[in-house]
Amino acid sequence: MIHAIRLKAPGGADQLEAVTIELPPPARGEVRIRQTAIGVNFLDIYQRRGEYALPDGIPGVEAVGVVTAVGADVIGLRAGDRIVYAGAPVGAYTSERNLPAWRGVKLPDGLSDEAVASVFMKGMTAYMLLHRIYPVGRGTTILVHSAAGGLGQLVTPWATHLGATVIGTVSSDAKAAIARTSGAQHVIVGRDADFAGEVAKLTDGRGVDAAYDGVGGTTLAKTLACVRPFGVVASIGQSGGPIPPIDVSELGPRRSIMLGRPSIMGYVNNADDYHAAAQAVLAALAEGVLQGKGKPYRLSEAVQAHIDLEAGRTSGALILVP
Repeated sequence: MIHAIRLKAPGGADQLEAVTIELPPPARGEVRIRQTAIGVNFLDIYQRRGEYALPDGIPGVEAVGVVTAVGADVIGLRAGDRIVYAGAPVGAYTSERNLPAWRGVKLPDGLSDEAVASVFMKGMTAYMLLHRIYPVGRGTTILVHSAAGGLGQLVTPWATHLGATVIGTVSSDAKAAIARTSGAQHVIVGRDADFAGEVAKLTDGRGVDAAYDGVGGTTLAKTLACVRPFGVVASIGQSGGPIPPIDVSELGPRRSIMLGRPSIMGYVNNADDYHAAAQAVLAALAEGVLQGKGKPYRLSEAVQAHIDLEAGRTSGALILVP
């Protein structure tokens, strides 16, 4: 029997319950992993709310652990290997689990389990945004909402390392200090701040090349006003609530901007993209470009972790420790 956190019904954090379940041996092409650190993402909250499918009722899309058994036809992994994984199939909130062997990425000895679990999935999201959605480099200016959040603290230093100028938005002065420490050159403070007006001032009216909006709600429409002609807005979440319908005329022809809704789960379903992003994240972590730090909770404290993340009480990453 293994320990798991399962969803009783879509809804609030109180719908999560601790259970014990039976785990069969790994099937052909699978490995069994004893998990040591589980990454917590806002995607887990969307799963809990019922906005995304949760076939077995167990949320979670990433973790670090040790391989304890391998199924038939598994090549490249063996018992005792320390690995990290992310993506489908969902179900990371467990003490042990089986998963497709191709998902497992071996870890170098120099990286701790907690550090990797705090950055892996969000780091691959940052990689996707900075390299696939809009190639960021020297001379690029970007806007990062929630710059003190888990994803913001990875996008910001990575973009800065690539030579970009980062404008971040945060809700408080305390979070502004975090964003600046992460490398944001300009920080706009306040939930009700006129960030479009501030961006115009900071860019001499030009606008940013790319903007990353995980807030959603009414914020996305305002984000469109921050981007230069032929720039890109990536809508990557809706922590601030559902996104109202957007008239296509808001994008062009006057503005001539591109709006994308990229899915990291879709991106990492391609094995080549997945492993390229994974190696880039681990390299950036090893080189110190990304800092792996997260607030730990016991697996049994998953309810509190969801409450804290959803309420915006935390900055940076959260991890569950079985």
